[in-house]
Amino acid sequence: MNRSTRLLGLLCALAATSAAFSVLPPVSPARADGAPARSPHAGIRFGACPESVPAPPAPARVECGSLDVPLDRSRPDGRRLRIAVSRVRATGTPAERRGVLLVNPGGPGGSGLPYAVTKRAKLPERVRRAYDVIGFDPRGVGGSAPADCGAMGGLFRTPAADPVPRGRAAERDHHSALRRLADDCAAGAGPALPHLSTAATARDMDAIRAALGEERIGFLGVSYGSYLGAAYAARFPHRTGRMVLDSVVGPESWYDFDLRQARALLRQRDTLLEWLAAHDDRFALGGSAREVRAAYDRVRASLAAHPADGFGPAEFDRAVYRALGRAERWAPLGDGLRAYLRDGAVEGLRPKAPFDGPESRNYEAANRIVKCADGPGPAPARVTADLRALRRLDPSPVVTGIEASACAYWHHRPQSRTPLGGPAAPPVLLVASAHDPVTPIEGARRLRRELPGSRLVTLADDYSHGVFASRGNACVDDTVAAYLVDGSVPAADVRCAGPGLPTA
Repeated sequence: MNRSTRLLGLLCALAATSAAFSVLPPVSPARADGAPARSPHAGIRFGACPESVPAPPAPARVECGSLDVPLDRSRPDGRRLRIAVSRVRATGTPAERRGVLLVNPGGPGGSGLPYAVTKRAKLPERVRRAYDVIGFDPRGVGGSAPADCGAMGGLFRTPAADPVPRGRAAERDHHSALRRLADDCAAGAGPALPHLSTAATARDMDAIRAALGEERIGFLGVSYGSYLGAAYAARFPHRTGRMVLDSVVGPESWYDFDLRQARALLRQRDTLLEWLAAHDDRFALGGSAREVRAAYDRVRASLAAHPADGFGPAEFDRAVYRALGRAERWAPLGDGLRAYLRDGAVEGLRPKAPFDGPESRNYEAANRIVKCADGPGPAPARVTADLRALRRLDPSPVVTGIEASACAYWHHRPQSRTPLGGPAAPPVLLVASAHDPVTPIEGARRLRRELPGSRLVTLADDYSHGVFASRGNACVDDTVAAYLVDGSVPAADVRCAGPGLPTA
């Protein structure tokens, strides 16, 4: 997809709003229980898509529309917002059709409107023939009243402050930035702040189901999408069809999940350092993990002391965070480290997409708002204690993903966590990579206990985030396709042979 057209589409959506978060005026009728009204207004009128949504190969075609839903379902006759929806119809015969498959790419904050096309292109053919693939932008994202938190406490300043505070003065500055971020999001989202939650998005999914005239929905959610799917199964178990949760976020608070991820990233980085050392002939960073770690630390320390063209330690850590999540990104990171040590160039380390672009700003805003709407945040003292504990594990932890620390200062304080799963839900298929550091496999095992009768498909000896119709593993893809199309639930958990460490 052409990035400029994606950004142009998002800019147009932002420009069309009169505030950071826009809602529609009251619309009626709506049922008192907040469920979608059974009226002509409940349907989705599909038509042309914005340029940000790519066209699928013929004969398939994508179409887009929107659905109005209450901002606050306790006030169904109040303010409303518009959810952007996309659809690529099944290409098989009527006898092959199994219904609709809603898809979500993760986040929170990821846009799902183009995902109906981009993820569908990777699905096994029999799945494409069986399902209308439905994408949607969750509330607060992309074309669904995008959230905007402004400066987010200086998050987009370059070079940003070192994200790992060292010493009491740096810790105070870190907390001050978190407080400003929370203030900026409260000002940007206004009265919508409590309502951009996963539970509310699950209700939106059910409104999409009703508008499409389906009794149940199939669902494929990756990363945060697994959390969203589990929330839907908890709230609407009898409307849940065949559900695949890939790269699973476990049933815990977002802050606890973020800490679990931070510890897993340390283990993955150690694996990466050993791998780089094993390929010293290419990367020239050292023949042992200790030597490669010393080279890594030299790069980070140098960027902290002398940022290069706005690229400092925070920007470096974001690049490392991204690379650790997919094994095919390890070699480019190694090349970037080598280039910087050789001639001071950061082009090999800097991501192509600007962090302060409109798409990224919307993602980061929606990410914090959703996480902090989904349950209680940590106490400020705990944030400090946990950062110190991570530094005891490693002097330079990668804390980029601890986004829920901002919830310590959030203006809306939820009293309970979002329910996930439950015994009334049908069997669900969970998919996980054995060494995924972004969503560690422990989360899948814990969520499996909340979904009796469900099965876990593990890709062994794999080190990447995102598995089904992503890693090209026939064992995984065939197992999931059989579940989605035939309803075949494996008799027991499935373990598939993985690819091992990448080649240099």
